[in-house]
Amino acid sequence: MRTNPACLPQTTPNPDLAAVKARQRATWSAGDFAVIGVTLQLVGESLCESVDVRSGQTVLDVAAGNGNATLAAARRFARVTSTDYVPALLARGAERAQAEGLAVEFVEADAEDLPFPAGSFDAVLSTFGVMFTPDQERAASELLRVCRSGGKIGLANWTAEGFLGELFRVVARHVPPPAGLRSPMLWGDEQRLRELFGNEAASLSFARREFLFRYESAAHWIEVFRTWYGPVRRAFEALEADGARALERDLTTLLTRLDRGGGAGLVVPGEYAEVVIVRR
Repeated sequence: MRTNPACLPQTTPNPDLAAVKARQRATWSAGDFAVIGVTLQLVGESLCESVDVRSGQTVLDVAAGNGNATLAAARRFARVTSTDYVPALLARGAERAQAEGLAVEFVEADAEDLPFPAGSFDAVLSTFGVMFTPDQERAASELLRVCRSGGKIGLANWTAEGFLGELFRVVARHVPPPAGLRSPMLWGDEQRLRELFGNEAASLSFARREFLFRYESAAHWIEVFRTWYGPVRRAFEALEADGARALERDLTTLLTRLDRGGGAGLVVPGEYAEVVIVRR
């Protein structure tokens, strides 16, 4: 059964988006998302295939993190620009590109204010990145603006119904998110995407995919995410000892319920939406 987007957290009047963004940047700078990011490389490869990235095309990776879609596009001999607002993540992406001998331009940039002229790119990509912007309409508008007419926008976004949606709801019970923001999981809802991209999309394809989180155990997953994944790390840091233990118990319950590993390692499916938009 699918979650009605109306049941997801919506907005309250006049959130301070600048303050929210500053806190978000600090959150994603905490730990080292690259440790988690490298495990998601398969998603970037799949997205580039769905977008049909070709050699010589100009490709922009928005909120690129440590560069999964960036590297996937560069491996297809596209001319890639990789952006994020966390410089340390761009540096990790640059290290990966150098190790593979891939020519990529790395630019520090905010997904809501991209420093590129209109129509600059044949393809604009984002894997689990732009969905976390506080101003969803502005972010979608920027993706459209920098994509040329007839070009493609490719997105991989976690869904509300999947593991990450459940994870963020568990965390929110212990550490409430900032008031006034739409849930980032709305980027994994087809109706919401059609609202965001509207008449500027000549077509929009929406497919549900699964990424499998593979770890040694639930305890191992919690250790890794508590150490390296900013939102989980910050949640634990915000809690006193009793609260942290309660969050750990709830995460263990969630992971155990979703585990497909059958006792041979943790295998948790994470549903995401793979979206390809053709720019009008």
